[in-house]
Amino acid sequence: MVCLTLSSKKSCDLEPRRSLLWLFIALTLLFLPGTLGTPGLLAQTQAPGPNFDVLAKRAAEAREANRLDEAVSLYAKALALRPRWAEGWWSLGTLEYDRNNYTAAARAFHQLLPLAPKDGTARVMLGLCEFELGQDAPALKHLQEGRALGIANNQQLHEVMLYHEGILLLRSSTFKMAQNTFSTLCKEGNQSEQVLTGLALAILRITPQQGPPESSAQAGVVRRIGHAACLTAQRKFDQAKQEYSDLTNEYPDYPNLHNAFGMHFVEANDTSAAVEQFKQEIQRDPENVAARLEIAVALYKVDSQAALPYAEEAVTLNPRLPFPHYLLGLIYLDTDNYLKAIPELEIAEKAFPNDARVFFALGSAYSRAGRKQDAERARTTFERLKKESGPDSSASY
Repeated sequence: MVCLTLSSKKSCDLEPRRSLLWLFIALTLLFLPGTLGTPGLLAQTQAPGPNFDVLAKRAAEAREANRLDEAVSLYAKALALRPRWAEGWWSLGTLEYDRNNYTAAARAFHQLLPLAPKDGTARVMLGLCEFELGQDAPALKHLQEGRALGIANNQQLHEVMLYHEGILLLRSSTFKMAQNTFSTLCKEGNQSEQVLTGLALAILRITPQQGPPESSAQAGVVRRIGHAACLTAQRKFDQAKQEYSDLTNEYPDYPNLHNAFGMHFVEANDTSAAVEQFKQEIQRDPENVAARLEIAVALYKVDSQAALPYAEEAVTLNPRLPFPHYLLGLIYLDTDNYLKAIPELEIAEKAFPNDARVFFALGSAYSRAGRKQDAERARTTFERLKKESGPDSSASY
């Protein structure tokens, strides 16, 4: 079982976090923030009957006295009388989560969501339940929705949310987004072994299932890489550079280590040093797509023509990856080859249907090709997606 140290407390990513939940219940004893706290919601419920009042009071007393079985039974009876009682669904969900009854907890939070459609905390709790149940796709969706909406002011819950989001992104091989998530934890001061390992796996493009055993020597190397990446995230560039230098001297052939060092130089705004590290990775692994993409991204900012061959090679090496097509389309567009840009961006459109940037680029390409109706369609989609600002689909690799 892997435990995550969060702030001054320790919790496990595969079992309920009692200290977190009881602290959280205490902070939100009456209402969740936002929608649940509005008088209008409770005013819509049916008039309370005497049985409901008695049951609700007894349920709260049992919960506060840590008589969990009794509290769950009483909340269920009260909710049968008043099914739109938002506070009751919240309390029942957290109690069931605390008892490891994740299916029942998820069911309670599902009942809560229509009553609190703008409450991010409820969505995060549902996502944590789904994580425990092995339902990775809905778990990631609800964690990201909750994060976008905003959650209760509880640092430990915030860190647990980010950690689990990062793990789910790693499991789905969405490495860049996972790197951003774990980097956020580092920036905020969390340097637990679990966070450092997660960050390193993201940078090395390794899923948790492919990672080395915790007690192995390889796991120690991974954590050192994570520590160097964490220093970079904290903008402690000199310390990070020294750590990466030591690592590359000790392990010059470690897969994707030079890529990690290159990404450090990208963050430090040293493009030439970054490209040199990515080229060393290609020398180590001539078919490394990620290194070519990193070079193309780095050079695209300063010299699109120089970036072009690396993007083309990435597409040739793995044409099934959508992001290289998106990047190649951008570079074609930037080098005034809009006719070649269109098919590449259309591939990206299918893979990233919720990313406004793809439609902005596609609209520009259509417009330059004289395809007015297609350009208008792309721009309309761009404007809609920009307003929605959804977190679900971002062009990444």
